[in-house]
Amino acid sequence: MTRSFPRQLVLASLSSLIVFTNVVLAEVSRSDPEGATEVLQLNEQAEAKTFMISTANPHASQAGYEVLRKGGSAVDAAIAAQMVLNLTEPQSSGIGGGAFLLHFDQSTGELTTYDGRETAPAAVTPTHFLDADGKFIGWRETFDSGRATGVPGVLKMLELAHQRHGKLSWSELFESAIELSEEGFDVSPRLAGLLSQGGPRLLAFPDTRAYFFREQEPLAVGFRLKNPQFAESLRQIAEQGTKVFYEGSIGEEIIARVNKAASTSDATGYAGITMDDLRSYQPVEREAICGTYRGNKVCGMRPPSSGGATVLQILGMLERFDLKAMGPQSAEALHLYAEANRWAFADRNYYLGDPAFVSAPLEDLVSSGYLATRSGQLDGARVAKHTAVHGTPGEEVSLSPDTASKGDDTTHLSVIDAEGNAVALTSSIETAFGSRLMAGGFLLNNQLTDFSFYPEKDGRPVANGPAAGKRPLSSMSPTMVFRPDGSLYMIIGSPGGKRIISFVAKTIVAHIDWGLNIQEAIDMPHVTNLNGETDLESSPAMFEMQDELAARGHKVRVRSMPSGLHGIVIEEDRLLGGADSRREGLVLGD
Repeated sequence: MTRSFPRQLVLASLSSLIVFTNVVLAEVSRSDPEGATEVLQLNEQAEAKTFMISTANPHASQAGYEVLRKGGSAVDAAIAAQMVLNLTEPQSSGIGGGAFLLHFDQSTGELTTYDGRETAPAAVTPTHFLDADGKFIGWRETFDSGRATGVPGVLKMLELAHQRHGKLSWSELFESAIELSEEGFDVSPRLAGLLSQGGPRLLAFPDTRAYFFREQEPLAVGFRLKNPQFAESLRQIAEQGTKVFYEGSIGEEIIARVNKAASTSDATGYAGITMDDLRSYQPVEREAICGTYRGNKVCGMRPPSSGGATVLQILGMLERFDLKAMGPQSAEALHLYAEANRWAFADRNYYLGDPAFVSAPLEDLVSSGYLATRSGQLDGARVAKHTAVHGTPGEEVSLSPDTASKGDDTTHLSVIDAEGNAVALTSSIETAFGSRLMAGGFLLNNQLTDFSFYPEKDGRPVANGPAAGKRPLSSMSPTMVFRPDGSLYMIIGSPGGKRIISFVAKTIVAHIDWGLNIQEAIDMPHVTNLNGETDLESSPAMFEMQDELAARGHKVRVRSMPSGLHGIVIEEDRLLGGADSRREGLVLGD
């Protein structure tokens, strides 16, 4: 294998994504994550000595860079970048949504994870998405209404992380976003393209229409967009802390927007969000879930994120195979990778949910013995069965799997500061533009659609069924990898719905097994399987693989996969960064 192969493959992949965008989008359901656009760039690996940040938008990277340059911590930089991402990449994340954060403390070697996932309001019941006859109420009544909005968690989680790990003052971290909101920024090609795709649904909401449209037309590339209302919200939060959001005027506006939308689109009497729901929200500090791959320690989030466990399952099932010898362009490697995904997702869909409501055999699911057994299901020659079934790592649990595909419009940033402290932050408002509802100049999530719409199937409960106070299962997978000596090796994560898990695991495999640098590993075309079809990212190289994988028993689809992987690799004397060429990201550092 030569180093030229990945770049050639990426070039072909990116150019072909433009060609096939219209075809693929026609096949994507409204519950899929943020769509592909013709906005593609070919990034080169970045290098720095002292600190580095990689985000999905140049303005956000610049904001984080300035904080790091002033001596701020990794958490400080992540907060500053997230506030700007809310403004410049509003379809993906923001203070109206939720997030998961991994923090590594270089001085102590401690890895801490913070859960800022949304919670279901107290008025949510197990039949939240069903009508009187027990049938799903419908996409419009679910996705495009206040019925799907969970209690936002990202802001309070970031405040907690700042209290623990911040160096600069809380108010300083909002300066870039406030200034940019007031002075305006040029609408990017990706934002303009997504506004064109989502036009009719966005036009239905007056505040959203007024912000993103002019005379019924979506904002064009280069339009100077200002958001004084968001600037005022951020100014209040900077001065008063999150109390104004969860107990004050901003919270009152959230409640008014959500409940008005819910009442006009819902005939079941759903009460919506209350101030008690907002006031009672608490982020959760959780222990990381870790495993090994090729001698390296890989760590991620525990549930309600399914990312940590499922990434570890994929890697654990692949470890017995000599992927390095196969090479990244071989049908055998792609076949095995898709199969490991398939069997891992069978467990994910069956066992995982909010740990406050569901007891999953988590340690057993990622144990080496169990994964060796699961790996035995992988045949290097062909698909064993079309649909994989869950395993039984411990005592049998009577559940029903949740196989629905949900959207997850998301962003990820990776950052390491001058002291070696690091953050992996994945943040989301669910589908593109979330619930389409705006309050205080920001979009609100429709994250409750990550629950199973049916609380039980075939007389058995679904682990991820809705309930009051429950956190819906997520696929967000902020991940850190450590070398055998304990030193930090890699920071990685991505948007992409359930496919986030596949994107992150692929990048780890591409870097560790195939020796691709972090940018090459990020840009390498994707292969995913969510326990059904095997999806290949549209590219000439992947098109050539269709017949070979079909001959091995795969039902193959070729489609766009607009990931947003942003990663950093830490070497002894330098930092190496990558930003997904499928989006508009940028790596900055000194």
